[in-house]
Parts: sequence; structure tokens; C-alpha cells
Amino acid sequence: MNGPAAGYDVHYVGNVYADGSGQLVPLSGGAKLQIVLKAPSYDQSGRPTYSQTAGGSLPGVNLAGYRTFRDARFAGSFEGQSTIGLGVRARLPFRVFKLDDRVVLDVAHFW
Repeated sequence: MNGPAAGYDVHYVGNVYADGSGQLVPLSGGAKLQIVLKAPSYDQSGRPTYSQTAGGSLPGVNLAGYRTFRDARFAGSFEGQSTIGLGVRARLPFRVFKLDDRVVLDVAHFW
């Protein structure tokens, strides 16, 4: 599923790889969603606006109690885009949409 050119790209992949280095980002779950946001995690001077390293868990994200989500990791930011990997229990239907200043990913609980 693709969003507008300056927005996002979300799809199932075999594996998620770190932006720039190409290193595997390990994710738990039966399926992996790659979320690419067409926005860097650094400012025009190259200073980070999001303090996380590629492969690290997303700060402040607690997936405990969710039946569908298994893992969420930052996969880096390179050449104007930032990538997140989301491990889900299975390759389930999903939809993506924008609300004001954020992108919403809604993954179904079943087929």
C-alpha cells in the first residue's frame, strides 16, 4: 500500500533492513511490516530529531496486551526517509491513513 509521494510506504516484507547500512533488523512475529516515512529523523544540520539507533526498540512503545503486534523497531533514517519495522503475529490485512501530522497504521486482528 502506497501513500502520497511525500508521505509513506507500508508493505509486508520478508525482512526489514536498516537504512544506510543494510543490516538486518531482527523482529519477532510471524510477519513483518516495513513502514517508510518520507521524512528524516534529523534536521537540516544533520542533528538527530529522534534519538534511537537502528535496530533498537521504539522508546515509549509498549506492545504488552496487544494480540496482533509482536515487536516494533527503528530501522534508521537515511537520505530523507525514516524506516520502522513492525512485527505482527501473521500477515493480516491493514490500512494506512494520515491524520493531521501523523500516519496511522490499522492492522486487523483476523482475516
